[in-house]
Amino acid sequence: MEKIAACPKAKIIGRLAVFVLALGTTVSLKEGPAQAQTPVERGRYLVTMGGCNDCHTPGYFSGKPDQTRVLGGSDVGFLGPDNGTYVGPNLTPDAETGLGYWSADDIVKAIQTGITPEGRELAPMMPWRRFAGLQKSDAYAIAAYLKSLPTVKHQVAGPFGPSEHVTIPVMRVVRPEPPQ
Repeated sequence: MEKIAACPKAKIIGRLAVFVLALGTTVSLKEGPAQAQTPVERGRYLVTMGGCNDCHTPGYFSGKPDQTRVLGGSDVGFLGPDNGTYVGPNLTPDAETGLGYWSADDIVKAIQTGITPEGRELAPMMPWRRFAGLQKSDAYAIAAYLKSLPTVKHQVAGPFGPSEHVTIPVMRVVRPEPPQ
């Protein structure tokens, strides 16, 4: 990571990212002030900037995100060190395969505490700890956006235990080597 940060191009990109994130607090994806946004528009913006589409939209990791199934659940698993393979679930309001029975409070709790309505902890690679500090209004805006999505019926594969046969493509998450 330090080698990347030393690169002048990376510093510029990093500064640009900070600027865009700061700008995001006052401007939506469409032009206009944040105050003019509905909760659904704000949620869409936050989901987009948070990168949720990356892990929860089929085809994203093959470079061809399926725009008809946005946030409908991944088709690629994440193999974590020591704990099996997880697949980004369907976040659409489908009652059988998505968040259909989750309330806005359930979604906010999962985003900010990493705990599902059933009491299960989210997969280790879900960055809920980064979202724990969201303002409640932003967390509820995300919930409003997810509830507004078109329903996608897509039951993702897995999760797979460390010794189970995985039936989908997998991305391996590795621990970095400790510094010498």
